[in-house]
Amino acid sequence: MDGHPVPDADVAEREASALGKETIWLEGGLELLTPGEMGRADRLAVAHGVPSLALVEAAGQAVADAARRFVRPGQRVAVLCGPGNNGGDGFVAARLLKRASYDVRLFLAGERTALKGDAAEMARRFDGKVRPLDPFQLESLNLVIDGLFGAGLSRPIDGVAAEVIAAVNASGTPVLAIDVPSGLDGATGAASGPVLQAAETITFFRRKPGHLLFPGRALCGSVRVADIGIPPRVLSEIPVRTFANGPALWGERFPWPSHGGHKYARGHAVVVSGPQHATGAARLGARGALRAGAGLVTVASPLDAVTVNAAHLTAIMLKPFEGPEGLAAILEDVRKNAVLIGPGGGVGEPMRRLVEAALRSPASVVLDADALTSFAGDLARLRTVIAGRSSGSVVLTPHDGEFARLFGSLSGSRLERARQGAAESGAVVLLKGSDTVVAAPDRRASINANAPPWLAAAGSGDVLGGIITGLLAQGMEAFDAASAAAWLHGAAAADFGPGLIAEDLPEHLPVVLKRLRQGKPSI
Repeated sequence: MDGHPVPDADVAEREASALGKETIWLEGGLELLTPGEMGRADRLAVAHGVPSLALVEAAGQAVADAARRFVRPGQRVAVLCGPGNNGGDGFVAARLLKRASYDVRLFLAGERTALKGDAAEMARRFDGKVRPLDPFQLESLNLVIDGLFGAGLSRPIDGVAAEVIAAVNASGTPVLAIDVPSGLDGATGAASGPVLQAAETITFFRRKPGHLLFPGRALCGSVRVADIGIPPRVLSEIPVRTFANGPALWGERFPWPSHGGHKYARGHAVVVSGPQHATGAARLGARGALRAGAGLVTVASPLDAVTVNAAHLTAIMLKPFEGPEGLAAILEDVRKNAVLIGPGGGVGEPMRRLVEAALRSPASVVLDADALTSFAGDLARLRTVIAGRSSGSVVLTPHDGEFARLFGSLSGSRLERARQGAAESGAVVLLKGSDTVVAAPDRRASINANAPPWLAAAGSGDVLGGIITGLLAQGMEAFDAASAAAWLHGAAAADFGPGLIAEDLPEHLPVVLKRLRQGKPSI
């Protein structure tokens, strides 16, 4: 927790007790706070009348409560405390566990006399032995509580602390991390040096981006969020722009059918097919758009591919076209209000001209696969056409390779690169991966965390592009549509299970949509 001037200790302890001895666990929250934003939330809580020591006491109580799920009284628990605010939480947890008859061994990085603020006060209240950090004393343990370094650590861990991390990781002893595992960047999920592998991480008030972004998500183990008494209203004073993706983010604006509605009111999605030998990707996208709720879906097919597409399509319509002029003619019909282009379409100048034709229409446009690679090294050309649009949204859906080809080597975290890509292109960017990030030009971003490993299957990205297109056709705003599609895509895959192929995804969407409609999105 952030350090603050220490109020009267007796008053602070009484107010901490008023928070209750039972930790209240939160669902995780929609907002994701960077370490800096979390520090501001701490300070705002104090400004709203919550003593900082009460916050630290409640944080330590949550850690102790979580520890009791791992070990029984009498078992040996090592509490690793650092010189900062996480160390203060660790001192509280050690005190409470010691009083509950656990065999507590507390190890401190640095000198006790060097502690400041809340951490110094919590160290004063601890009535046990404080040992210097030593990797050779971490044996025969039942649990390690990691309070060494917090989420804002900006340098790789070295020295004795690095040796301790190596020893703990090698021991196989379960680790309960406070806020984030030591060595992990809470803002980015990156680990630039040694980092503890946690079985569980206890964080406070709201999660951080690093809890959802890899490798942080894997290093944190399961993440639990404790209510430590920070008033939720402080969020209105913090300009939060990063969110955990899920129905809480976009569910109120999801385009459900109405009793008085009809198919023409639910939009008409167009998916542009590749040539005769590469038609499957477009059909996967079209099926995704249809299952996502678009009222009508048409595959726009080059002349040489009409026969093969016609042999596979039933509920989805087919419209032949030739070249960019032919595609433009199809999209002149303003009822065709969303288009997916790129899957299986081929790379080069013909694709660039098709993309430009789509972008000059009033329809919302999703650019995927070959539509993105075709502009490699020529982002300015794409950006110019996007900037010249008078209506309709644009969503780009690159994987990491396509992103690098289009945007070059942007610096920063995965989250920040997606934001830079959105700002540079003027479009919503969905950066695909196991931790898909959706970013808008206004810096709103969502991080998706429900995709299982078996979703990495050929053609799954084509279905995702189709789901986005289907939601755009129904009038969903681009950031919401991309975020909702990413979540639905992951939920369908997770619910289906191993053995998934791309064709399974559209057919499993109704199961997920039914639960979502019932308010029971269990994935």
